[in-house]
Amino acid sequence: MRIFGFAGWSGSGKTTLIEQLIPLLVARGLTVSLVKHAHHSFDIDRPGKDSYRHRLAGCTEVLVSSSTRWALIHELRGQPEAPLSSALRRLSSCDLVLVEGYKAAPIPKLEVWRAKVGKDALYPRDPAIRAVVTDDALPVPSALRVFGFDQRDEIATFIDANAASPPAAD
Repeated sequence: MRIFGFAGWSGSGKTTLIEQLIPLLVARGLTVSLVKHAHHSFDIDRPGKDSYRHRLAGCTEVLVSSSTRWALIHELRGQPEAPLSSALRRLSSCDLVLVEGYKAAPIPKLEVWRAKVGKDALYPRDPAIRAVVTDDALPVPSALRVFGFDQRDEIATFIDANAASPPAAD
């Protein structure tokens, strides 16, 4: 398993770019998984469903399974958030894990930056950022690659070449 991260502020286009890159990476014969960090509470379950009711009743974990997919919902119940290394250990074997978020993780990353978001670039403070995707003028050091959003094939090649083994622990 190798990993590669995507960093950037909300609204910069990370999710859309990742969505466009996944089919390109899969077409190269890679099995791809993704870990997405959420900075807010989220729910993949719906009120009224059995699994939702069982969680509310006090289950720590509820696994929902069908002939097409399964999902494990784990309630932290006041425990600390799991670090990236813990999330990676929960994944099935694959060739490449894309990581969206976890900005501070020491993994090779691509920054997605747009001026319209109104936030400073992350690369000056994060040595793990290896490239920037932007359609705006940005004074990037020569050590970093710069891609436009339309250079998806080149970005996929860069990710495949620069993905690394995951860190042992956070």
